[in-house]
Amino acid sequence: MRSAFQNRNLTQAFVFKASSTNPNLIVVSFRGTEPFDVDDWCTDLDISWYELKNVGKVHAGFSKALGLQKNGWPKEIIPLGHQYAYYTIRQKLRDMFAKNKNLKFILTGHSLGGALAALFPAVLAIHGEDELLDKLEGVYTFGQPRIGDEVFGEFMKEVVRKHGIEYERFVYNNDIVPRIPFDDKVLFSFKHYGTCNYFNSLYKGKVREDAPNENYFNLLWLIPKLLNGAWEFIRSFIIRFWKGSDYKENWIMRSIRVFGIIFPGASNHLPYDYVNSTRLGGLSRSFTTPEDKLALIA
Repeated sequence: MRSAFQNRNLTQAFVFKASSTNPNLIVVSFRGTEPFDVDDWCTDLDISWYELKNVGKVHAGFSKALGLQKNGWPKEIIPLGHQYAYYTIRQKLRDMFAKNKNLKFILTGHSLGGALAALFPAVLAIHGEDELLDKLEGVYTFGQPRIGDEVFGEFMKEVVRKHGIEYERFVYNNDIVPRIPFDDKVLFSFKHYGTCNYFNSLYKGKVREDAPNENYFNLLWLIPKLLNGAWEFIRSFIIRFWKGSDYKENWIMRSIRVFGIIFPGASNHLPYDYVNSTRLGGLSRSFTTPEDKLALIA
């Protein structure tokens, strides 16, 4: 689908029904960054702010990829033969819900796709699309970068609370992408909202406020990251005996693991480890929320 700023098709998304497992569930999946696609990288690296009144500041590149127009986010547009991700998907959902009132939907994506999935309900909220937001069961992102500032995060927390939306953000080990753009309070002030489902290199998960080493380039984490990279290379040879033949890694993946010894932040971003985390991992909570305290009292 098209970007109004680059006049070319940039964003890919898939809308389908999970008919065999849940016939009333629509899945909207945004495709992530393609490694050799220059336009995708331009989107990721456009870390300028786009400010939304009473909402906060958001990542301009992701906003443009989702369908931001040159005059902002008008509720309705005349497409003139072009398809813009947000407007096209929203209309598709409207059409599907008109035919079946029992349908619900979820949003998901990896990397850039995760950013778009997390940003989509924000635009729905800006447009007052309460009926669609009430149909949104959850947002599930994998290796998602930061998409906005603290004010935007507070806005989204209220949207999620008001409409009962489940927001689950998954981070694998030393993946660099969820740790950028930086939250350093000097040059940048991007922040995640909500909690983080963090998985280590043993595929053991914890629900945390954020992933450890949140800005990646902390020298105290250099040795642990290198050791993790070496372990993941060793793991690639033994995982089929440890977890079963379904998890056997080929030589391409092992070659990537070698690169991961030097730069684990890149190799840890691959969907492979996110799939393994969701299949093999369990989650424990490493902090106490107000809801936990209320449950204990009750």
